[in-house]
Amino acid sequence: MRKQMYIVSTEIRHSMAKVPKDFTKNPQQQQQTQSQSSINSSSKSSIFHRVRLANSTLRTWSTCHSEPNLTPPPSKEPPSSISIPGAEKRIVVYFTSLRVVRSTFEDCRAVRSILYGFRVSIDERDLCMDSKFMEELQAIFGNHKTKISLPRVFIGGRYVGGAEEIRELHEAGELKKFIEGLPAATPGVCEVCGSYRFILCVECSGSHKCYSEKDGFATCVACNENGLIRCPSCLSHYY
Repeated sequence: MRKQMYIVSTEIRHSMAKVPKDFTKNPQQQQQTQSQSSINSSSKSSIFHRVRLANSTLRTWSTCHSEPNLTPPPSKEPPSSISIPGAEKRIVVYFTSLRVVRSTFEDCRAVRSILYGFRVSIDERDLCMDSKFMEELQAIFGNHKTKISLPRVFIGGRYVGGAEEIRELHEAGELKKFIEGLPAATPGVCEVCGSYRFILCVECSGSHKCYSEKDGFATCVACNENGLIRCPSCLSHYY
């Protein structure tokens, strides 16, 4: 009897070992297992999709950046149509002596220093001394989409450029070709204005006001807003 019971027990254990593990779980456990398997499968699918998308994006980016840029760079040559009538035999420089914007002041000083080295006649027009110079610039560049910044250089009546263009031409040795043939500058300091290019107005003595018995005080029309006029001695070298 004991032997028969042992045989039956052994057969039961062998049959239980052949039963799948999932079969031994209750329905709730089986549902959780299936859900977890579905989540893992979905997660793997999502990861694979992202990897494929990333690889595709990298290939596209690499292709776009490997293609040569066939668009030619913009030309830095100044517009030849911009010019000043009557300035064919001199250099005209629009600049400022104010130090309010340091970078602009340094550019103006550097350009003037470069031009001084050629010892030619330079008509310097300081915008802080006379606001009419700004009006001149606006009239010159009025029909061109050019940002008006200082300095602005004209050689032989033709517009050359600003600080960057003058530096590049000077470093390349091309600037002297523009200046060849211009009259030499008069050595020394002007005895009339001290090379400031301006003197006090002789009509109003620099007050910018004139008095008459008939009309009383009126604005002087001979000078600028600062009561100054351009030095006649310096102007005689330009015209």
